[in-house]
Amino acid sequence: MPETRLLWSSLTLSAALALSACSASDNTDTATDAGTEATGKTIRIATEGAYPPFNTTNADGTLSGFDIDVANALCDQMQAKCDIVAQDWDGIIPGLLAQKYDAVVAGMSITPERQEKVDFTEPYFANTMVWLTDTNSNFDPNAISNLTLGGQRSTTPGAYLQDNYDGKNGNTVRLYDNYDNAYLDLKSGRSDAVLAEKVSAKAWLKDNPEGFGIVGDEIDNDDNIAIAVRKGDPLKDELNKAMSEIRSNGTLERLEKANFDQ
Repeated sequence: MPETRLLWSSLTLSAALALSACSASDNTDTATDAGTEATGKTIRIATEGAYPPFNTTNADGTLSGFDIDVANALCDQMQAKCDIVAQDWDGIIPGLLAQKYDAVVAGMSITPERQEKVDFTEPYFANTMVWLTDTNSNFDPNAISNLTLGGQRSTTPGAYLQDNYDGKNGNTVRLYDNYDNAYLDLKSGRSDAVLAEKVSAKAWLKDNPEGFGIVGDEIDNDDNIAIAVRKGDPLKDELNKAMSEIRSNGTLERLEKANFDQ
């Protein structure tokens, strides 16, 4: 994530993704499913592959997570094929604008800065932020001073850290390319706390249950996650229609529970 995730560079809403026309490749083969003709389209979708439980790269190189499940559900709804690729977070919007793919499904937050560059669908998830720290420390989220705070670059929590703590009251903010590295420095004692999306922090705690925990209240910063497409792309309307359908038929809620254990 990535601004649950903010600039250029995971309470529950509902909605999700699907597939488009503009730079999608058509193929002449058609198939029928329950009497309906398939579109024959392939939608190229980018995700980060390093932001569990939204998206992650498995040992065999395949991609999985909530974003992947949502993308595939939308493809099924639209009877199109998903071609999902991993892209480094910092280059994910530039790659979209360069037409390397048609949409970004990567736990991306809607922000004013991003809206200047891309269009967003309706949100398909809402995030809150939490503090993750060593439970044996004296970290107090209401009295943060002279501490080293970690987060991910170009994300909503990262921007929050920079705006509210960097260089203030003796604090130092360190931002990383991904949350894995932020958590690694927390675990090794090189930082005092990490500010992350709740779902990301909870996913990490499942594998690191001893000695670490979420401290303080959740921070609701109106962080809504949606699919990014190029400005003016009609794919946005197609995705919104598919989102409405998978929301109505319960698919989106089922995928949330399966990935976030809510």
